[in-house]
Amino acid sequence: MKDSPKLAVATCAAVAAFALLGAGCAKKKVAAAPPAPPQPAATAPAPQRASTPARPAPAPTRAAASTPAPRYPNAATRARIDELLAKIEDAYFDYNQHTLRPDALKALQADSTELRDIVTQYPDYKMTIEGHCDERGSEEYNMALGDQRAKAAKDYLVGVGIPDAQLSVVSYGKDKPVCEDHDEACWQRNRRIHIVASNSK
Repeated sequence: MKDSPKLAVATCAAVAAFALLGAGCAKKKVAAAPPAPPQPAATAPAPQRASTPARPAPAPTRAAASTPAPRYPNAATRARIDELLAKIEDAYFDYNQHTLRPDALKALQADSTELRDIVTQYPDYKMTIEGHCDERGSEEYNMALGDQRAKAAKDYLVGVGIPDAQLSVVSYGKDKPVCEDHDEACWQRNRRIHIVASNSK
């Protein structure tokens, strides 16, 4: 039996239509599912400066360059202090007394302000106030009286602003006289306080 030409044409047309229909469906599927967009570069963790540990800031150059203030005067300043101590005359006392007389106060006032202004800058500089007596009376009594005289002078100097910690007192009683005559003029010279530097470097 021979195929009819009409049947052959119809079969070809059906095959072609089926092929076009399949191609159309494939194209629609491709169009319906486009490829995934490329991932943005931002998804990769970018290095952050904040995450790196910060270095400690260097100490200010001013603090590193500054040196602590000296606690003890240099030679030139010590020489000036010695001049002031020499100018502060010994303060004298009446017989059997330890209160500062007006002339004793004047002696202490003379240069104590400048002395204070210098020594307060140098807390390691120390001075000793010596208390002295004349030859009369017992050794024990004169040691106590010399101590009271030295303390009276110290109280005055602390009052003008010299730190208590920089002043000490010592009594020599009648053991270190500046005069050894046995009269009132000599005895008066021995009833005194005297200020000296008590440390040196």
